[in-house]
Amino acid sequence: MASLKKLGNIKLEQSVFFLCDMQERFRPAIKSFTEITEVAKRLIEGSKILNIPLIVTEQARFLYPKGLGNTVSELDVSHATKIIPKTKFSMVLPEVEDTLLTLCNGCTKHVVLFGIETHVCIQQTVIDLLAKDYEVHVIADACSSRSQMDRMFALERFRHMGATVTTSEAILLQLVGDKDHANFKAIQAIIKTSAPESGLVAQL
Repeated sequence: MASLKKLGNIKLEQSVFFLCDMQERFRPAIKSFTEITEVAKRLIEGSKILNIPLIVTEQARFLYPKGLGNTVSELDVSHATKIIPKTKFSMVLPEVEDTLLTLCNGCTKHVVLFGIETHVCIQQTVIDLLAKDYEVHVIADACSSRSQMDRMFALERFRHMGATVTTSEAILLQLVGDKDHANFKAIQAIIKTSAPESGLVAQL
């Protein structure tokens, strides 16, 4: 029998969302930035509806994000459990690790990860989370890099490492799990219009 980990199953009550470094200064450099921001917005709204904790990082210079800007204004992260400046590539900082131990009644198992850059900060976060035995779900249509080559090979690497690479609509519906779920209609409203393409499909 296949393990739940290999199947990419996910439990709502054991899940945390990670938003990585979606900052203003990166806007002109990242491929499909507008599209992945739109998808990230859907995921953040889903986290509010489903009461899933959200952890946000902002890549910083000298521990302050001013030089790179804060999280872009399109994304309302006011409900985030933590918004943390970082200089490391990985989101798995001591403060984040401590927070994960307190969320989901101390039973955090799944991390839903999205942001930039796919082959740098997202990749190092995937590696560190898997090493700590968290199950990682990378949202392909909400992650990007400056280069599509780097993005594509990072997503391929994640699959080989044991992370689940999926899409925003797939993960939101998987978290709800049933059309009779109390929040199904609210989630359905988010995904009623298909998520914008981010250039990734053309590379497949």
